[in-house]
Amino acid sequence: MKYDFQSIEDRWQKHWEEHKTFHAPNPGEAGFDPCKPKYYVLDMFPYPSGVGLHVGHPLGYIATDIIARYKRMQGFNVLHPMGYDAFGLPAEQFAVEKGVHPSITTDQNIANMTRQLKRLGLSYDWERSFATTEPRYYRWTQWIFLQIYNSWFDPIQQKARPIQELIQALQSGWMLVGLDGEPVFAGPVDALGAYAGQQGATRQWHELTPPEQRAFIDDQRLAYLDEVPVNWCPMLGTVLANEEVTNEGKSERGNFPVYKRPLKQWMLRITAYAQRLAQDLDLVDWPEAIKLMQRNWIGKSHGAQVEFPLALGSANGSEDVITVFTTRPDTLFGATYMVLAPEHPLVEALTTKEQYHQVNEYRKQAAAKTDVDRIAEAGSGAKTGVFTGACAINPVNNTRIPIWIADYVLTGYGTGAIMAVPAHDERDFAFARAYDLPIRPVVLPDPHWLIEHRPQTHQATGGAPVPPKPHADDAVAMAQLRVLYLHNPAAFGTAFTGEGAGINSANDEVSLNDQPTPQAKEIITAWLHKKGLGRGTVQYKLRDWLFSRQRYWGEPFPILHGPEGEVEALKESELPVLLPPMQDFKPAASEDPKAPPQPPLFRAPEDWKFVERDGRRYTREFNTMPQWAGSCWYYLRFCDPRNEAAFVGQEADKYWMKGHPRMVARGGQADDRRDARPTDGTGVPPVISGGVDLYVGGVEHAVLHLLYARFWHKVLFDLGHVSTPEPFGRLFNQGYIQAYAYTDTRGIYVPAEEVEEKDGRFFHKGQEVKQEFGKMGKSLKNAVAPDEICAEYGCDTMRLYEMYMGPLDQSKIWRTRDILGSHRFLQRLWRNFVDEATGQLRVSEGPAPIELRRLLHKTIKRVTEAMDGLSFNVAIAALIELNNELVGRDTIPREVARAMVLLLAPMAPHICEELWKILGQPQTLAYEPWPVYDPALLVADTLEYPVQVNGKLRGKISVPAQADEAALRAAVSADEKLQPHMAGKTIRKFIVVKGRMVNVVVG
Repeated sequence: MKYDFQSIEDRWQKHWEEHKTFHAPNPGEAGFDPCKPKYYVLDMFPYPSGVGLHVGHPLGYIATDIIARYKRMQGFNVLHPMGYDAFGLPAEQFAVEKGVHPSITTDQNIANMTRQLKRLGLSYDWERSFATTEPRYYRWTQWIFLQIYNSWFDPIQQKARPIQELIQALQSGWMLVGLDGEPVFAGPVDALGAYAGQQGATRQWHELTPPEQRAFIDDQRLAYLDEVPVNWCPMLGTVLANEEVTNEGKSERGNFPVYKRPLKQWMLRITAYAQRLAQDLDLVDWPEAIKLMQRNWIGKSHGAQVEFPLALGSANGSEDVITVFTTRPDTLFGATYMVLAPEHPLVEALTTKEQYHQVNEYRKQAAAKTDVDRIAEAGSGAKTGVFTGACAINPVNNTRIPIWIADYVLTGYGTGAIMAVPAHDERDFAFARAYDLPIRPVVLPDPHWLIEHRPQTHQATGGAPVPPKPHADDAVAMAQLRVLYLHNPAAFGTAFTGEGAGINSANDEVSLNDQPTPQAKEIITAWLHKKGLGRGTVQYKLRDWLFSRQRYWGEPFPILHGPEGEVEALKESELPVLLPPMQDFKPAASEDPKAPPQPPLFRAPEDWKFVERDGRRYTREFNTMPQWAGSCWYYLRFCDPRNEAAFVGQEADKYWMKGHPRMVARGGQADDRRDARPTDGTGVPPVISGGVDLYVGGVEHAVLHLLYARFWHKVLFDLGHVSTPEPFGRLFNQGYIQAYAYTDTRGIYVPAEEVEEKDGRFFHKGQEVKQEFGKMGKSLKNAVAPDEICAEYGCDTMRLYEMYMGPLDQSKIWRTRDILGSHRFLQRLWRNFVDEATGQLRVSEGPAPIELRRLLHKTIKRVTEAMDGLSFNVAIAALIELNNELVGRDTIPREVARAMVLLLAPMAPHICEELWKILGQPQTLAYEPWPVYDPALLVADTLEYPVQVNGKLRGKISVPAQADEAALRAAVSADEKLQPHMAGKTIRKFIVVKGRMVNVVVG
């Protein structure tokens, strides 16, 4: 009976589905065992592509399946679900190309992908499966949006609280309204570190008109409407995130032009969580590289906000000030001009009549560029800008400094305005050189910088002598360099951006001269605060999340717009807001960047677009949510996917998302959240990150998906809806499967399967092509379908091959011919167990020989440790070694056969289920206990020592495992092969590396 993988795999996949082998019951459900620990293992939400899977996609899926099977055998209740992230631009574009409604194409793609995943024998709990496009799911996405909309971020408690609490605090007088539209605590400011600065002028709640009250509350919500500059792609008819725009200023999908323009959009106030998003990375077990990417994206900076009054005659008589944020307040005395982003709200008011035309033209040019364009141009060294005609006052020395606009300053970063210190900032230096603006040094560079950047020509020094390269200890020469720098810093060709001693930085009240940079920052910040000219602050690069898309295929907003512009949220009982059935769902594409946005829902049926309430006509929101919305919380729904009363039940959340206490202080204060419990009496509460126990996916989601999901989760945590502060306890990024690709003379990719190799050269339809390799996929035309591999070799073979190619976190090259090695291993395994001629089981009941038993327990240890470390290639190598040892034996001892099948089962489950049945076991092995090794059997009776003589390997000796140095010396001296290398010589050193080697030095 030969190894018939097709019938074996078909039979066991059918068995698992019919018996619901991998269903994980929730607490309280039939079959739930509360005595078992839980393990939640999850793949990143896949997108149901129209072309289906290629063999690169299952790399992570197979890995998580192995862990899920392994944990079940270790006695865990395992939650291992799968679903589909099915809304978004790709699905809509695919539907437009095919001329079919996206609901149809999406369902077809999901069905095909589900078929492919089941063909791989993945042990998902398919009863928990869903797609984000299902109304029963996106009802709760809309519900979560309402939670965000109906919340504000309380700076005192540093967490989200219901907006009704803020209204009550305002009505009671506990909170006041600042003149700048901010909530102000009515008590002593010093009592609350969350409110820095002075209370200033305020108004009480009852002093505001109803429209003012509504506007104030709407401005505090975590979800709010704002008119912001966006990346507008008229050909796609939608806005794009920065990450969806290429460096060439084109859309990532379609390669269409993208323009900057202001649009009113829904925004989510993720910036309120910047500090927590950064600090709580310490709570999770993630790769350090991913944590660093998130911290850099959040971009925490310590510095000061400084107010620059406008000079008389500026801003048409306005008394406004320009506020800037700087991380180097110690360089304030060196600010010789200011730069505003072209979109800054003050530009219109302060531009003089003489400069209006130039400024207006420049603003138009800047508006045509994306932020990506502007950042790229800023990095290239080229700087452009226009003088507004107005001036500001430097608050530390009362000098007038000109105000420019330039597109290297972005309105979305900081305050949209900078103080330019060209001596100590590279961008400002380049701009000052381009427009002949003053460069005033206020920090003395160190000697090595002065030497490295010293002027090399008379032209650079303005005709002064060119100083020779001095030694840092040459006091006279260094003094000359310092004098030259103080008089002409531009001669050194670049800005000094490091730390040093302050110079040229004093007024009648404060001096930074001779002060090191850290102390100078503290001194000037304290002075600014005292004078009411600024204050120390923390700034984040993170921007609020643009949450609107002008698309059809997305979640509708649960929002109504009133006839007077007011916004009304729907009641929970009115959810879900279903997408209306539409035949024409195409976006209003246009080549005109000024064309007004017309979302497809603008053309929805009248009975959907308009809602009557109390005799007033309301209009629904025509934008839809971005694809990110559904993928922000799917891991929670997997815990309780059929719950109609809540997005996740409390018991299900507490069970599947609970973590393990970690003895880490979090601010030194107790936390009143559900899972913060007393510890060992130290007074420090445990930090419990909780969440998914193992989350596996590609590194391409390192920032946005993970950051957005963490933000949503923290809002839900603050509001008491979930029990853990973080969604994903452990994160693992798998590598990619790459494959050879081929391009013709035009540089166009040709189908890899149609390429032939002749004498080391490659040809496509008779024409020579160039070979390269890259990530497997549709664009490179080098994808290999798993269906083909499974049909020819079986999915157990494919699973083993992908895991054996190398470490899971590294990329590797797919070579179909190499899969034969994995297939032969399974064939050899089958023949070791089953006589192909008779079909009889080749298993004996007697005890295993001691050496085979030792190898078995060594293999159990190696495989177990490899599984715990996700080193599946190491586990497979150990099993191949054991299998090879069984070749040629008449029979296999049952204890070896049984353990071998169980060890291999997570990686090759179908053949192992079949062998388990042949071994006489009536039940599936999915829940059989994992083999345990005997430490005593890992200790060998004898050890083999390689022996080096004067550094060269000359032989080996076998000695009892407990042999001491004297016994080793005797064995070395008695070995006939070693004697000739030591004859007539004296042993100078005899070095023993216990259990590993012996080194003899003779002379």
